[in-house]
Amino acid sequence: MVLGSFAFGFALVPLYDVFCALTGAGNRNAWTTPAVVVEAPDASRSITVEFVANLPSHGSFEFRPAVAEMRVQPGRLYETAFFARNLTGRDTVAQAVPSVVPSRAAAFFRKTECFCFTPQHFAAGEGRDMTVRFIVDPKLPARLDRITLAYVFYGQSQLTASSLTTNR
Repeated sequence: MVLGSFAFGFALVPLYDVFCALTGAGNRNAWTTPAVVVEAPDASRSITVEFVANLPSHGSFEFRPAVAEMRVQPGRLYETAFFARNLTGRDTVAQAVPSVVPSRAAAFFRKTECFCFTPQHFAAGEGRDMTVRFIVDPKLPARLDRITLAYVFYGQSQLTASSLTTNR
C-alpha cells in the first residue's frame, strides 16, 4: 500500500502534463515561461491591474507591491516591482507563487520577466525590489476591465516539493 501510494505520487506530475497537453487546461508552463512580446497598444481601452502580496505566515518575510494598482493599455509592456525583506535572521530561499484573477483573464495576462520564475536567495536581513514585466493581450474580452495579479511568497521552511512542482 505504501509503495503504491509513493509510486502514484511520482506519477501525478507526468499524468498532469499529459492531461494538460490533451485538454489544453491547466497550462502550468504559462506561469513560468517568459512570453514573447510584440507591442500593439489599444489606445481606446484601459484596464486596472491590481497587485496583491500575501505571506502564508507572519514574521518570516516582509513582502509588498511597489504600487497597489496601475491603469494599463492592452498591448503595451509595463513594469512594476514587489519588495521583499528576509526577516528570518539567516540566509534563506523563497519562492513566489502567482495567480491571476479573474481566472478567465489569466490567458490574456503574460509575464515577460518575473521573480516568480526562479527561487530567490536572500541573505539574513536582505531586502530588495524584484521586477515583474507584463503585457495584457488586446484580445482580453471587453467586459473585463480589472485584473488582479497576486503572489504568495513562501519562505524555505514553507516550501514543499508540491508547491514548487506545480508552479514550474
